[in-house]
Amino acid sequence: MEPEDESLYKYKGIYFITGFCSPETLDSLDSFEIRDDDTFIITYPKSGTIWTQNIVSLILYEGHRDGTENINLIDRTPWLEYNIFHVDLPSRPSPRVITSHLPYYLVPKGLRNKRAKIIYVLRNPKDVLVANYHFRKMSARIKTPKDFDTFLEMFLAGKVFYSSWLDHVEGWYSHKSDFNILFLSYEEMKKDLRSSVLKICNFLGKKLTEKEVDDVVDKATFDNMKVDSRANYNFMSSKMLDLSRGNFLRKGTIGDWKNLMTVAQSERFDCVFKERMEKLPFKFCWDIQEDPQPISSSAEENNV
Repeated sequence: MEPEDESLYKYKGIYFITGFCSPETLDSLDSFEIRDDDTFIITYPKSGTIWTQNIVSLILYEGHRDGTENINLIDRTPWLEYNIFHVDLPSRPSPRVITSHLPYYLVPKGLRNKRAKIIYVLRNPKDVLVANYHFRKMSARIKTPKDFDTFLEMFLAGKVFYSSWLDHVEGWYSHKSDFNILFLSYEEMKKDLRSSVLKICNFLGKKLTEKEVDDVVDKATFDNMKVDSRANYNFMSSKMLDLSRGNFLRKGTIGDWKNLMTVAQSERFDCVFKERMEKLPFKFCWDIQEDPQPISSSAEENNV
């Protein structure tokens, strides 16, 4: 099954949005110069990207934390491959925070030498599927599937924006020894935000006071992010997002897939994903009532 329209194109096995970045731009990223104090936030789409951008910004930038600087997240933590606002990344002062959805084999070569730090956030794939479906309905650049069942099959086949969730997660985890990387799950962040904030602080070598940590946790809650004009992406052009169809930050919960997927669709998902997921070293949390198991990140392995 190929994508339904020409809004996606394939580059080295991955689907990208046509017109947002060119193959030439992607080619050039291999030689993008990495600095030792760079921080990269890497996720599969709809896995807590904006949330993580906000948390890292609150930790690293005092002006973001105390509200003295009104800089939105897409400028504070710009995208590597989708530089739609033409940020001059090479000229940005350190420390830079850069965001990406790229698979491990397409990131700049310098990252593979364990230069800089990577925070990789993953989320249970049924919630990722549903969040991506709602995002597709808002997107002005990608054709909306005719129904959820159609999108389910596209997702299971990897015929979506950034291709296969399984490939993305498997690739990053199996090559973790090539990178200086911290793994976090959306679910552990949701259930115990303070512990996750402290893990990120430790990984980044950033010492905050108890009050500063409290401020980060408070400002990074979903409800506060939704009303923070810097964080909710409501500034995006209607040529990119049709916000009349919904909010970019929608629910921010665990288990929302149960509100959309039928039993048959859930079983179909399990049929395709279960075998490969069982080989991943993660215990996924599928419901808000469950207690997630923290990922054994390589932060400890790397003696951070």
